[in-house]
Amino acid sequence: MDFHIRSVFLLLIVSSLLCSIAKAETSGSVFFIDGQNRQYLRTPSTNDVVQSHSMSPLELGAAVSVLLGFAPPATLSAAGSSKLNEVLLPNPFDRPRTVFMLEVTGVNDLDAPQIGMFSNAFRSKVILDSDKAQIELPDEEVSVVSLDETSADCNDEELSGLAFWLGGSYAIDALEPQNGKLIIPLASGVNMNLHVSKKADQEFMASLLALFRNSRRAVEMHEDLSQATQGPAELIMGRFDGVKALQEQYGPEVVEQGLELLLATLSKMLDSFQAAYKGQFVGVIICNEIPSSESGTMLNLMLTSRPSARWLAEKEGSNTTNATTIAEIALVRKTLAWVTGIILLISTLLGIYLLLNMPLTRDTLLYSNVKLD
Repeated sequence: MDFHIRSVFLLLIVSSLLCSIAKAETSGSVFFIDGQNRQYLRTPSTNDVVQSHSMSPLELGAAVSVLLGFAPPATLSAAGSSKLNEVLLPNPFDRPRTVFMLEVTGVNDLDAPQIGMFSNAFRSKVILDSDKAQIELPDEEVSVVSLDETSADCNDEELSGLAFWLGGSYAIDALEPQNGKLIIPLASGVNMNLHVSKKADQEFMASLLALFRNSRRAVEMHEDLSQATQGPAELIMGRFDGVKALQEQYGPEVVEQGLELLLATLSKMLDSFQAAYKGQFVGVIICNEIPSSESGTMLNLMLTSRPSARWLAEKEGSNTTNATTIAEIALVRKTLAWVTGIILLISTLLGIYLLLNMPLTRDTLLYSNVKLD
């Protein structure tokens, strides 16, 4: 009996250790992408290894705040500040004030091609824990555009526009509306076919369509905000859950094609931001292997309002000490007023007396034209 109890107890200990190890090893990755015309990030060294860099969600949120031109949170440690110095250039007066931040759920990393803006991307490992990071920004000084706003359905017109933007085509079913097929050629030489009638394909297309539609809306809002002399900082943020839908329905081959299509979409979005913002932006792409339904968003945004200005006023006391103090202040003010009034009255009377008894030859101001013998 004792042996059985010891075995069960040992099994529980081993299970808890395995769970803690698995939780400790849970990680993701992040890509910091500079604009082509401006540099806000440090150039990664060829000797650096991806595993040598790691950031927590709090440090990642602090980097986004600094890129937007705001101070990092006070809870950031000295070690976290040194990690920010490894990623960001030290010039505090030259920040992009525009950040495109996208969280891709269901994947640990992206096999990004070393071409275009991804060629100089700063990659880092993200340690995922139970503590969520919160980005606090002033509501009056930042403009936020969400990439998660989706329409009720994917109509044929919008899907045709998405296919044209990605260099593909959309085959419309003449017999049954909204039952077409999206055909996108990939860089690997194969075509990815997505059917509107299949639920997983429809969810993936809806996520792509949300990126396409909301990125264009962000560019239009930037054109309006750029008319101001000092416009607000701009944060374009969202989450992409389309990969998870493919993982639940298909095998790794289709998932790889979906990731390749996602990278092609992100490359075109970054090119459009490059043209609209003239390189004054930084892209932050986060990979979170934990499904979004279990973890939620890694970085939570909170917009805070500054306290309104208040007029200074005398505080009225209710006890005897405060009443005595107020009475003393009133007595001093009344005494000063009476003394000042008496001094002014005496000065006025003396002035009149001296003016009336002044010799005529001494008053050169009043009788300057009088000629005396």
